[in-house]
Amino acid sequence: MTIEVRVPTLGESVTEATVATWFKKPGDAVAVDEMLCELETDKVTVEVPSPAAGTLGEIVAAEGETVGVDALLATLAEGEGAAKADKAPAEDAPKPAPKPGKEAAGDSGKGNGSTKIKVPTLGESVTEATVSTWFKKVGDSVAQDEMLCELETDKVSVEVPAPVGGVLTEILAAEGSTVDASATLGVISGAADGAVEPGARPEGKDEAPAKAPATGGKDTEDAPSAKKAMAEASLGADQVTGSGRDGRIMKEDVAKAIAAAAAPAQAAAPAAPRAPVPAEDAAREERVKM
Repeated sequence: MTIEVRVPTLGESVTEATVATWFKKPGDAVAVDEMLCELETDKVTVEVPSPAAGTLGEIVAAEGETVGVDALLATLAEGEGAAKADKAPAEDAPKPAPKPGKEAAGDSGKGNGSTKIKVPTLGESVTEATVSTWFKKVGDSVAQDEMLCELETDKVSVEVPAPVGGVLTEILAAEGSTVDASATLGVISGAADGAVEPGARPEGKDEAPAKAPATGGKDTEDAPSAKKAMAEASLGADQVTGSGRDGRIMKEDVAKAIAAAAAPAQAAAPAAPRAPVPAEDAAREERVKM
């Protein structure tokens, strides 16, 4: 029996994708849910699992081709023996998962595979940015929406949150490198046990929780560009209100604080004192006898 492998739902308002990689070739035995290929859109990376156990027949959409939702990717000849034969290799199937160097990254391959971290929208007419800081390193557990890194453009600083919870398995754009608006910054493997809660930290790590209260000694790291601007303007962190995540001070916050401090200074300029009346003019006053 021949089974068709089709493009899955790609996400809201996404109508097409590019076939990035095939992990199987015609004639290979595959197990149910074993990953066959990977598709890429301008927002996410989507893995296509095998709908049944059997043998991969024809690959209809080759690597590099653009396909629409529900388009035919390949055909599969269903067979009973392939499922048992391929159960062990199925665990090693997520080939795109990079070398994490830690066992936690290997365990995260249960079901979800890997997700690429893309450069977010940078703003109108902005086409590139510089990676200023990574707040996580390869092998770290991350929660969905937890801040991973910061990008800087000539206009603003942009924070990049984690699109999913899991383990950061690869950093593709190092600090100081320039990336364009469609670049991939890193890779997160599928959610690992105990890696999804933002407040939780693996044992033995001294990292402060991301949601620590912003008291006098706040744990949130301010943007490097903001620190530089504060030093140049002789401002302290307590004089600037941060607009970033968890009260983080950004470069534009420093600019606002400088502008706000300059306005009252101009308004408070003292009025010029009246010039004294010369003594000669005073002597000219006429005295009238009563």
